[in-house]
Amino acid sequence: MSRRKTGPRRRTPAPAPTVTAASPCPCGLDAAYGACCGRFHGGTDAAPTAELLMRSRYSAFVVGDAAYLLRTWAPGTRPDALDLDPGMRWTGLEIRAATEGSAFHQRGTVTFRASYVHGGEPGSLHERSRFARHDGAWVYVDGDFLDD
Repeated sequence: MSRRKTGPRRRTPAPAPTVTAASPCPCGLDAAYGACCGRFHGGTDAAPTAELLMRSRYSAFVVGDAAYLLRTWAPGTRPDALDLDPGMRWTGLEIRAATEGSAFHQRGTVTFRASYVHGGEPGSLHERSRFARHDGAWVYVDGDFLDD
């Protein structure tokens, strides 16, 4: 009889949930994805407020749309590429505060908590994000991670 040495089991990440145009939008608003963040991801509309851009960027993480994330990032702070972790499952978004960021502003902030599961362990990201208008459209500039 042979002895087989076993190491820790590697958990295969669960496949990302399929989000269709008729699915509830991952951003948490009471709308279907296609009528909510999906229209921004598809390029047919631009988010009219900093908060809606924040929500659409969260949804882009959920559906794995790195191109949208890069497209809505301010040119001065945008990375050259974005490598999304396929093991990360975003599970909820809570908007905690929003300042300015409307059609009448050039800048705005959105404070949020995004929940996730990674490697079977739950976690959350708490951030105050800064947004600005670039060529008339809202873009993500940068953010500060906050403690609980």
